[in-house]
Amino acid sequence: MKRHLFILATLLVFGHTLLAQENDPRYSGDQEILPLGLIETIDSKALSEKRVLNIYLPQGYHPDSSTTYPTIYVLDGSAHEDFPHIAGLAQFMNMYQLLPQSIVVGIANVDRYRDFTYPSKDKEDLKNLPTSGGSPKFINFLENEVQPLVEKQYKTNEHKTIIGQSLGGLLATEILIKKPDLFNDYIIVSPSLWWDQQTLVDSAADFFKQHQDLNKKIYVSLGKEHPVMHEVADKLVEAIRNSGNEKITLFYEPILHEDHATILHSAVYRAFKALNPQEKEPKD
Repeated sequence: MKRHLFILATLLVFGHTLLAQENDPRYSGDQEILPLGLIETIDSKALSEKRVLNIYLPQGYHPDSSTTYPTIYVLDGSAHEDFPHIAGLAQFMNMYQLLPQSIVVGIANVDRYRDFTYPSKDKEDLKNLPTSGGSPKFINFLENEVQPLVEKQYKTNEHKTIIGQSLGGLLATEILIKKPDLFNDYIIVSPSLWWDQQTLVDSAADFFKQHQDLNKKIYVSLGKEHPVMHEVADKLVEAIRNSGNEKITLFYEPILHEDHATILHSAVYRAFKALNPQEKEPKD
C-alpha cells in the first residue's frame, strides 16, 4: 500500500494530475498548487490489481487530533469522475453546517462494468457487457481492503455512507441486500436494477421483510429517465415501504427536471440534507 499527495491545479475541473501540467498549455508553471486531498494506492489481492483511492479530508483535520469523522465512500470515484464533485459538495455544505465534517473516499475505476455487476444469466447483458460479473470480488475489496485501510490511516468514526449512481446504484443496492452492515447510509441514484432481468430488486421484498432488525437510512432518487428505470426504482422503494420495518428511514425523491446524466449532483445535495437534518439554522 502506497501513499502520496494528490495535487490538483486550481482549474483542474476534470481531474488531471500535476504530472499532466507539464504538457498542458493552460498552465505557465508559475501558479501555486491547490491541494485537494490524498491518493492511496492499494495492491489489491481481492482484485489482483493496483487500485487508487482519492481521499478528501475536511477543514481542520489533523492526524494528532482526537476528533473523528464519518466517511463517505464514492463509487465512480476517479479524479475525472465523481470524486471532485462530491468532495466539493461536502466542503461547500460544511461551510454552512449542512453536513457533518466528513472524510470523502473516491474509489477510482478500472472497469466499472466488471466491478459493479453481479453475474447475469441474461444473454443481452452478457453480450453488451462482456466483462461483467465481478461485484463479489469488488465487495470483498471494499470490505477487506478499502475500509480497513481508511480506518487505519485516518481519523474515522463508525458512520459510513456509500454513494452509487447507475451501475454504481446497482452495486450499492446489492451491498444493501447482501452486506448491509458495510454502511450505515445508502445514497442510491438512478440504480440500474434492470440488470439480470431485475433479479436483485425482485428479491428485495423478501429480504426487507426477513430483516426487521435492519437499521439504515436509505435515499433513492432518479431523474426523468427510461420507464424501466422508474419501474425498478419504484419496486425497490415499495419493497422497503412494505417491509414493516420501522427502523429503516427511507427518502424517495425523483427529480424530474434532471436526467440520467445530470441527476447525481442534485440528488446527493438533497440526500446529504435529508440524511443529516439540522436542529438549528446554519450560521451566515
